[in-house]
Formats: sequence, C-alpha cells, structure tokens
Amino acid sequence: MKVTLGVIGKCKANSPEGEIIKRYEERMKWSLSIKEKDNSNQIDEAKFLKSCIGSGAKVVVLDERGKNMTSPELAQIVEDWMNNGCSEICFLIGGADGHLEETRKSADLVLSFGKLTLPHILMRAVLAEQIYRIETIINHHPYHKY
Repeated sequence: MKVTLGVIGKCKANSPEGEIIKRYEERMKWSLSIKEKDNSNQIDEAKFLKSCIGSGAKVVVLDERGKNMTSPELAQIVEDWMNNGCSEICFLIGGADGHLEETRKSADLVLSFGKLTLPHILMRAVLAEQIYRIETIINHHPYHKY
C-alpha cells in the first residue's frame, strides 16, 4: 500500500514530531510519503492538497466535522478498499482555516480524530502512528491490543 500525506505546514528538521513520524515510517511495511506546503490562503492550500492525490487513490480528509471511529473500524475500511483493488490512500491535513467544503465533499472518507484542536505537526505524528496501527491490525500483528 502506498500512503501519501498531503499537509499544510512544514515540519522542521529534527523536531520531536518529525522524529516520531520517522520512527513509525521506519516500522511500516507500507510506503509513506509526505508532501507539505507552507500555510497560505485556503484556495491555494486546496489546490496543493488536490495535487497530492494520486490517480485512483482513496482520499481521507482529516476534519473535526468528520466521522469519529475506532482504529479497528478504520482498519476495516482500509482493508475493504485494499480488497477492492485500492493500492494508494492519500490523507489530507488542511491549514489553520481547515478544508474547503469542496475538498470535504470529494473525499472518500472525512475523518475526525476528536473535537480537540491539535497542532498540525502533532497531528501528523498521531496520524503516522494510526497508519502504522492500521497496517498491524490488517496484518494481525499484536501491536494493537484487542
């Protein structure tokens, strides 16, 4: 599985969050790439995020208005996509003003990690861990305790 993170805001080299992301990326068997852009206006951010989406990729938009679910529920969705021929997922993290409505509407899944507001860089680290967790759940690895 190829996983792309399209994100607004850049992660500083050697930051604690960057180290966490790197740690989970090294553990993954899936391919993870991160495409990032500095904050700008919502329209430019939306254009950039759209450019991150590979042909045929499933799109997951992270947004506080999205569906809140458990890790196993999310893993089941990803596994279903894989079983139906999906080989790429693109997760999109918007800027400070969030996503445009058209970005949310075009997503295959709008996902919330809860009602709390997290810094975008920290959200990347949390997302990297969840992607690793999804992979381990699908592969029946004991990392995720049921």
